[in-house]
Amino acid sequence: MFVDSHCHLEMEVFDRDRKEVIEKSRREGLSYILTVGTEEAHFEKVIEIINAYPDIYGAIGIHPHNSDDYGESIKKTISTYLKHEKIVGYGEIGLDFFKNYSPKDSQIRAFQSQIEVAKKEGLPIIVHSRSAKEETIDILNDAFDGSTEGIGVIHCYSYDVDAAKRFLDMGFYLSIPGTVTYKNTESLTEVARYVPADRMLAETDAPFLTPNPCRGKRNEPHLVKYTIEKIASIRNQGVEETASILRANFVRLFLNGTRGGRN
Repeated sequence: MFVDSHCHLEMEVFDRDRKEVIEKSRREGLSYILTVGTEEAHFEKVIEIINAYPDIYGAIGIHPHNSDDYGESIKKTISTYLKHEKIVGYGEIGLDFFKNYSPKDSQIRAFQSQIEVAKKEGLPIIVHSRSAKEETIDILNDAFDGSTEGIGVIHCYSYDVDAAKRFLDMGFYLSIPGTVTYKNTESLTEVARYVPADRMLAETDAPFLTPNPCRGKRNEPHLVKYTIEKIASIRNQGVEETASILRANFVRLFLNGTRGGRN
C-alpha cells in the first residue's frame, strides 16, 4: 500500500542489514521504493539493489554538496548508468546554500548541466533545494519554460505555500518528508493541506529525517507510514485512501514514462 518515493538504501549505513531493512519494508506494506544515489561512489550499489529487488527503482545524480566533483568525466559515467531500465529519475540535483559544501557557482553550473542531461534522457528530475528558493525557481523556470506536468519533484519540501504554488505552476510534484510529523512545522502542515492530491508524494529520505514517533533512530523506508498517516490526518482523509493516491502519483511520475510503462 505504501510507497517511499525517496531514500538512500545504497549508503554505507545500510551495509550491515540492508536485506533485513528491505524485507521489513515489504512486511510493512511498501509496494515501491526509490533509492537515490547522490555521488559516483554510490552509483554501482544503486544498480546492485535495483537488480536484486523488483519493487525497488533507482535514480542517480550529483548532489549539490558534491557539485565540485561534476564535470565531463562524471557526466559520461552518469549517462552510462542512465541506460539502465530501472533508473527512473535523475537526482538528486539542485542547490544547497544552507551548508554550502560546494561553492554556489559550482552548484549552479552542475544543476543546470544535469537538468539538460535529464531532459535529453526524458527523465524526471529530483530536486534538492535548501535556502535557495528564488535561485532554484529561476533556474527551473529557465529550463522548463512551457513544459508540462511530470517534469520532476521537489524532494523533501521545506518552503512555504507561496513557493509551493510556483513549483506546482511549473508542473512539479512536491514530496513531503517525515519532518511534517515534528512539532512547530506549521508551514509544512499548510503545504501538505494545500498541494493538490494528484501532485503530492511522501518520502523518508532514509537514513535521515526520521519521523515521530521514531525520531532519534535511523530512518528506514517502512517508517514512511508515519508520514503518510500524518498527511492523511492533515487532509482529513483515510490512511488507505491517502496511500493509494500517493502510490498512483509515484507510478505516474516515475513508472509510466518512456521506459516501458511499468505500473
